[in-house]
Amino acid sequence: METKTLSLPRLNQLNPTLESTALKLMEEAGELAQAIGKFRGLSGEKVSMDESTVVKEIARELLDVAQTAVTMMFVMEEQFGIDIDSVLWEHHQKLERKGYLVQG
Repeated sequence: METKTLSLPRLNQLNPTLESTALKLMEEAGELAQAIGKFRGLSGEKVSMDESTVVKEIARELLDVAQTAVTMMFVMEEQFGIDIDSVLWEHHQKLERKGYLVQG
């Protein structure tokens, strides 16, 4: 199984709280859902973009969700002392147990 690692940066010039980041995550997830619905014609509007443009726009919204989720992990680390490496290792173990990740 091929694996790919996605690395997103810790953002500068922000002082997010757990609550503000959670709300931002929900906002970004809503924008992703809206993009999928609108650009895939589920809203009843006529889609005027070609398929590759639609997919790229959805990918952009998905990266906004991912960036906000990563930011929330950094907030958890900074404000609550969560060990990201430990939690990530536990997450990988869970994925292996469920058969979603096979270590080679």
